[in-house]
Amino acid sequence: MAVSWPRASLPLVMFGVAAVAVFALVARSAHRSWLALGDPAIVTGYTLFALLLLLGMFNIRKRFSMVPIGRASLWLAFHVVAGVLAIAMFWLHTGSAWPSGLYEKILVLLFYLVSVTGIIGYALSRALPRRLAQIEIEIIYERIPAELAEIREKVETLVLSCTEETGSDTVAQHHAETLGWLFTRPRFWMSHVAGGDAAGHWLRGPGSAARRYLNDSEKTYFDQIVELGMLKCLIDRHYACQGLLKKWLLVHVPLSVAVILVAVWHLILVNVYAI
Repeated sequence: MAVSWPRASLPLVMFGVAAVAVFALVARSAHRSWLALGDPAIVTGYTLFALLLLLGMFNIRKRFSMVPIGRASLWLAFHVVAGVLAIAMFWLHTGSAWPSGLYEKILVLLFYLVSVTGIIGYALSRALPRRLAQIEIEIIYERIPAELAEIREKVETLVLSCTEETGSDTVAQHHAETLGWLFTRPRFWMSHVAGGDAAGHWLRGPGSAARRYLNDSEKTYFDQIVELGMLKCLIDRHYACQGLLKKWLLVHVPLSVAVILVAVWHLILVNVYAI
């Protein structure tokens, strides 16, 4: 019976098979070098350095996404598999999980930080876009502050109009003491990232607690405010998820550059001492 792979998983499978073959070939070459009284670290070291350069090209590819040099999904699959291969090659090269020298510790620490942030980033890139696709609205991340300010102005206008037309300040007091807290800035960041509905529960609970004390005229205004609150919660979800995807890159990319630079210096030192 033939195995049917999901289409999206085919690149990962193909690159994975190639990575296993590369690792086996390098490990065999290193073993032969060791049997011949050579230095197996040369084979594994240069292979690892080449992998680091290839992994760094993924960020270059994203900066030039308009250039037709392969689908982004293929590049992502290659980046993931090459990252896993780099970790395996790193352990093969060092022969241990933690070295003894200070310089080597710095290099290893940077490499582990890049690996961990890479794994976290891959998990985020798989989960958060799906979560964003389930939101009823779409919004550009850079437009979010302006949208939130516009919603806040609309709410304040409704509160003022309600007070002037009904002669009651119940809605105004509830807004000042409770509901206004929601509109001052993005809220419930952790819940939005985790896919929870803490914002909706708060808005339907404490945020709407004063509705039972309002007359029909006040309820008309109050319901409009709550509707704007629901819209604001959706925008907050975009802010949390899109922001996390962007901020993750601000950690992973500089660490990746640092690893490559330190690896270059390591390569220079090795060759200088070899001479």
